[in-house]
Amino acid sequence: MTSRDTMTPLAPWLADTHASTFDALQAQWLVRPGALTAGLRALGQLELTVLREYPDTLANAEAWMIQGQGGDDIWVREIYMSIDGTPCVTARSFTRLRDAQGCWQGIRGLGTRPLADMLYHNPDIQRSPFWICALSEQQPLYHTVQRTPMDPNTADPTQPLLARCSTFWYQDNPLLVAECFLPDFWPIAQRSART
Repeated sequence: MTSRDTMTPLAPWLADTHASTFDALQAQWLVRPGALTAGLRALGQLELTVLREYPDTLANAEAWMIQGQGGDDIWVREIYMSIDGTPCVTARSFTRLRDAQGCWQGIRGLGTRPLADMLYHNPDIQRSPFWICALSEQQPLYHTVQRTPMDPNTADPTQPLLARCSTFWYQDNPLLVAECFLPDFWPIAQRSART
């Protein structure tokens, strides 16, 4: 497994130690350990929708996340998760294409099952610390978010798109998971925090 010391993030990503610069609820979710889907299920009925699954080339903005080189062949999975019918989280996951045909081949057959189904049942899979940010338009995850159907009557376009990412390592092979909390997520999380 790699260590944080060997990873040099590209802006706007920051180490999770910067979570305290966000409000308490945002910080809690940005660095929440374990499977995010478990936390989301506690807020209501969770549904996962696959946006796209496809081969691509690794963007320079994401290469540091898997210690790769821009232009490397990767396999990408983009999904969003809804709570009680409201899209709340968009996720972009990828691994090297050769690993998607090898040790991470499970990513290609998940369908509407969450990635957590293959990540949290193997003790040999290790997770890196989190990196967090307010997404910018230069980030591939930002463009995935733009493909997510959101209610224009409730989504606040001025609210920052807060995201987190971490890398899972299995047999020294990386799988990146980046998750963005959509604007409509925060009122749902806030209501749950009050109860």
